[in-house]
Amino acid sequence: MTTIAILGSGTVARALTGALRRAGHEVLVGSRDPRTAIRAEAGSAVRATGLWEAAGSAELVINALPGSVSVEVLAGLAKALADKVLIDIANATEIDAHGFASAAIYPGSSLAEQLQLSLPAVHVVKTLNTVHASLMGDPSQLAFPPCAFLSGNEARAKGRVAELLGELGWAREWIIDLGDIRTARGPESFVLMVGDLVRALGPVPFGMAIAR
Repeated sequence: MTTIAILGSGTVARALTGALRRAGHEVLVGSRDPRTAIRAEAGSAVRATGLWEAAGSAELVINALPGSVSVEVLAGLAKALADKVLIDIANATEIDAHGFASAAIYPGSSLAEQLQLSLPAVHVVKTLNTVHASLMGDPSQLAFPPCAFLSGNEARAKGRVAELLGELGWAREWIIDLGDIRTARGPESFVLMVGDLVRALGPVPFGMAIAR
């Protein structure tokens, strides 16, 4: 059992909390408002704490904060995150009038790269940002399997994240290691298609996959 902190208390955090608990892990939810009540899908209460306490108490940390504030907030947690694996699943974009991503906040770079620059003692791994939140812990529900991409500078950190993905139901052949943290730019750009895809397909869960 691993103690995993999810930083953020929105839709993504709620979806992952239940999946991680079913996989046998202890889950802490770090919130900017620690009074926020977080419950797993099964209805079990999950401990909600402040961001610093959650990050400092966990072995693995998942960034599920809004991408627009992630660098600023996580830079303030540098000591609590030092030497840990930070799994970044957020997207940093400007939002249009319909609530969809319209432009990247870090053109020519990526949120994952900016996090790694701001947190040099942390092992940042980008993944899961190309699938709907409901698929992150249950990828087999689609008719065709989606892909989970890995971007990060340290092979051991990416290996640990790949193990965790396997525990969440991701088959090894669905996981693609793209390379170092600079490769996060491609997967992060996928979110710019989401609004058009929702208009074309309707509000159904979907994710990015590579046919081969």
